[in-house]
Amino acid sequence: MSRHLSSTGRLARLGLTDASRAADLVRSWPYDDEQYEQVLAYVARAADPDHTVGTLSNLFDTVDGLAERLLDDGGFTERLVMVLGGSKALGRHLVAHPDQLELLVEETERETPDALLARLLTAVGADPDDPTPTAIGSADQLRLAYRGVLLQIAARDLSHPDPTEIVGDIAAELSDLADATVAAALALARAEVGEPARQCRLAIIALGKCGSQELNYVSDVDVLFVAEPASEEVGVDTAIRVGTRLAAATSRICSAHTRAGTIWELDAALRPEGKAGPLVRSLASMENYYSQWAKAWEFQAMLKARPMTGDLDLAREFCTMIGERVWRVAEQDGFVNDARAMRRRVLEHIPAGQVGRELKLGAGGLRDVEFPAQLLQLVHGRVDERIRVPGTVPALKALTRYGYVGRDVGKQLAEAYRFIRVLEHRIQLTQLRRTHLLPNDEQELRVLNRGVPAGDKSTVQQRWRRTSSQVERLQQQLFYSPVLQAVSKIRTDALRLTTEAAVDRLRALGFNDPKAALQHVEALTTGVTRQAEIQRQLLPAMLGWLAEAPNPDHGLLAFRQLSESLGRTPWYLRTLRDEGAAARRLARLLASSRYVVQLLQRAPEAVQLLTVSEPQEPRTLAEWRTEMLHAAKRQDDPMKAVQAIRSVRRRGMVRIAGADVLGLIDVERLGSALTDLTTATIDAALSVMLRDYDGPSVALIGLGRWGGAEMSYASDADAMFVLGDGGDADAVRQAGAVITRLRQALTAAGPLPVEIDTSLRPEGKGGQLIRTMSSYRAYYARWSSTWELQALVRADAKAGDAELGAELMAEIDRHRWPEGGLTDDQLVEIRRLKARMEAERLPRGADRNRHLKLGPGGLSDVEWTVQVLQLQHAHAHPELRTTTTLTALAAARELDLIEAEDAEVLREAWTLSSRIRDLSMLVRGKASDVIPSDVRELSAVAELLGYGSAGASHLESDHRRITRRALHVVNRLFWDEDATTP
Repeated sequence: MSRHLSSTGRLARLGLTDASRAADLVRSWPYDDEQYEQVLAYVARAADPDHTVGTLSNLFDTVDGLAERLLDDGGFTERLVMVLGGSKALGRHLVAHPDQLELLVEETERETPDALLARLLTAVGADPDDPTPTAIGSADQLRLAYRGVLLQIAARDLSHPDPTEIVGDIAAELSDLADATVAAALALARAEVGEPARQCRLAIIALGKCGSQELNYVSDVDVLFVAEPASEEVGVDTAIRVGTRLAAATSRICSAHTRAGTIWELDAALRPEGKAGPLVRSLASMENYYSQWAKAWEFQAMLKARPMTGDLDLAREFCTMIGERVWRVAEQDGFVNDARAMRRRVLEHIPAGQVGRELKLGAGGLRDVEFPAQLLQLVHGRVDERIRVPGTVPALKALTRYGYVGRDVGKQLAEAYRFIRVLEHRIQLTQLRRTHLLPNDEQELRVLNRGVPAGDKSTVQQRWRRTSSQVERLQQQLFYSPVLQAVSKIRTDALRLTTEAAVDRLRALGFNDPKAALQHVEALTTGVTRQAEIQRQLLPAMLGWLAEAPNPDHGLLAFRQLSESLGRTPWYLRTLRDEGAAARRLARLLASSRYVVQLLQRAPEAVQLLTVSEPQEPRTLAEWRTEMLHAAKRQDDPMKAVQAIRSVRRRGMVRIAGADVLGLIDVERLGSALTDLTTATIDAALSVMLRDYDGPSVALIGLGRWGGAEMSYASDADAMFVLGDGGDADAVRQAGAVITRLRQALTAAGPLPVEIDTSLRPEGKGGQLIRTMSSYRAYYARWSSTWELQALVRADAKAGDAELGAELMAEIDRHRWPEGGLTDDQLVEIRRLKARMEAERLPRGADRNRHLKLGPGGLSDVEWTVQVLQLQHAHAHPELRTTTTLTALAAARELDLIEAEDAEVLREAWTLSSRIRDLSMLVRGKASDVIPSDVRELSAVAELLGYGSAGASHLESDHRRITRRALHVVNRLFWDEDATTP
């Protein structure tokens, strides 16, 4: 061999890290240059070429003719080199037992379970055809035979170009090998126990990863032992005693360490009472324990139970018995929460030094794929036998196929699981040790990177971190699904109902028309489509959530209509099934608010707003304005542009109303949010209408509730328009035309029109629609009335040109806070105006005491009282110069202009009346200033206010009491009447 071919530089380029040692070794190989290159080309593909060179050198010294065979048989060479490079332990085994090199000569396919069983039984001298085979060989013969099969499995695994493709097949064959090994160990145990062994029928049941046919290379094999007498002449106690001897001997044979090697530990710790309980029980004893004493986690441990070896008929009897109980465990109280708590405890007990490296138990590891899949199976498998499949990847496929898991989620989890299992296999193969830790040694990581093809330039560590993060995110989505928890609380027999029983259950849930409700359920769940599959999962939970809300009948109808509208969209049902609390929120909204239902029917895509997992602050004015202007830019036609703006507003109303129904927003934030949305809508629409306008600037001043930032769902936008100076009469006409088109566009056919009310402008309805800045100055200097002065208390620049709006507001500020406060005549005029307004505007036949705005102690009473305080004192106290009622009331209290108790009474009355009015709109779907007289509607309002489902009378009582106290304060402060506290 030339010095060049054996140089350290050459070997280093081929991937060897200790090139000097390797060069010394390969110089002794019996090859010329061409032969050396031929063999070295295989070595360079090994995960650990250094170890491969060292072990090959040892084999060349002990195995005659091996060097020539490597040249003659490329398949044999590849398999041998890949095994030596992937497993130091198997390399040592081959050096100690070179005769097993023959097992690598032929490329092998997966052996059938029967073939493996026959092979290992034959190895220990037992008859494969005997129903209860007894061995005549030794345990070491079993260990060598086991290691031979393991060698062939590893060769097939390590030689495959993409191990993730066959990792499931490898795990299944390792499970078959475990079955055959335990069967052979039992045959040896029968020989050890002798004649008494015939007195016992011993069944061995596989659990855990072996039970699900997904065993690792090195893992405890979880089993359960069940014994019964072999004949009527044998007592149960005798059978248990003999069975215990057989089980103990079988376990010892599997776990013992000898010169021939070791297999693995046979672990029976999952048996009843754990290690403190008897190793072997009778079937009756098992049934008694699992009927009376077993905890939920013990049933979950039986999910993968499978007949393994021994008396298979007895094993099948046990699996049938336990299976009936396993598929009922999910209905136990707290089952889902207990499973989640168990997972959290496992994570908490991972040592700090292993966090981020634990492939099995760590966050984003194997357990985070297995646990959610098992939980979904246990909850939904109670009535759907199609998902009762062993194995994690097969379970994910079934759950995906039948709609319990999204296609993308199922695919991502399965791919992640296969990748992590390959990592686990490669790490265990190195020394054939039980480990699930990603190594942190640089050389070990280098070997792992060479042995696990990444498919891109990522390192194994990078791909692991990426994969574990993805698994952790998906696990949170599935494992903590409210739908899963809700369905688990429903008894299994309630999930399987006849038509008559279903009607009774719907009636018991609170549906007023259970037959109609059942028709909706049948319409949603009938068929074999994926949509119907997902609806069958959702509806048990949805019906319960709908029943918790005020109007479940209307909610179910709305859910059906919405589902028929959106059911074929790719995101709708996926969102409800997978996205946190979205389904529960939707149920609450649909069964509580006709207003929200109407909005969703017009803008069903707004359901996506429910996917936000945590309550959000209302969007800002700037955010709404930006979105609306962006939507308008895509439309050249002004009317279509305004329609686009109104579409954004509808989605905004869904967002705000939804938060209101769900109790995520208080009355002040609600008023501010509705005001910002209206302001953005008018401002964006005005910008559209001004596209071809070239006159002086235009601005809008908000008045009333718009100006005060306390709008309700039914509020108009009270406003007055101002035109910049510098134009002529024609400019005023052009600006007036723009305003007219703006108002028409905002009220054109379509949902949620925006009405701009200009009746509070100078001179009221008889005044000009728009005035110039100079005209406003002249008017306020000479002509304004007291009612106009009061209207200006809530004036604020809202839309259009900001500088022009600020200029007019500066002029308004010079007049609305009169020096010295109101004159006596002005105060009298305000009182007369209020009295006339209440007399004229109160609807004929209306119960004044139930009127939220004009009734005694209602909104009008509080607002006029606060405004008078502002007009009287704001000239001296700038703190009072605000457009918002509650802010002004708080300022007056701080300034001692009103007693703290009086201020609290007014605040409470204003808040309660505002909430009742807003919630009445949400419940009824139409505006009203009167407390609902319909008992169901009033009950719904009361429930949304937190009074409970039977709180209507309490709400009425509270309203009477609170407004009566407010009226007393108003009489003293506004009407200047003496009174005593009622």
